[in-house]
Amino acid sequence: MHVDSTRFGSIEVRDDAVIDFPDGLIGLPGRRYALIAQSPDSPFYWLHAVDEPAVAVPVTNPWLFFSDYEVKIGDEDARRLELQGPHSAEIFCVVRACPELADFTVNLASPVVIHAERLLGRQVINEVGGYAVRQPLFSEVELDDVRPNSPGVQVAATA
Repeated sequence: MHVDSTRFGSIEVRDDAVIDFPDGLIGLPGRRYALIAQSPDSPFYWLHAVDEPAVAVPVTNPWLFFSDYEVKIGDEDARRLELQGPHSAEIFCVVRACPELADFTVNLASPVVIHAERLLGRQVINEVGGYAVRQPLFSEVELDDVRPNSPGVQVAATA
């Protein structure tokens, strides 16, 4: 599929890499998204709406920055995502990027959960509680210390 992104220009996204968010994402239009990597070395991805050229939000694997982060997904959310257990869930958190790295924050209270095999996603409330919507991203680790790892979800394209 061809996506005309206002952020990345024209990109090709494989059909088998499109993630369906039946309930959408909080505050964003559309329900079909793809993970876009700007480079293979980056700990950040863009969750890009495939039907909305201007909609893309940065996300990351929270454990790259917060090794003791815990997520508990409610039974209803797990059912709607058709999760068979923790092994079938990929977790990402939305990043709020700023001009200065020191001002970057991450939403640890409402992670994005993706069933990698079914390509089904949902933003949920973390039932562990106590996590901030705007947690300083670099409060525990420096960017140079972050070692990216590949998600289990297909990365749709490299911009």
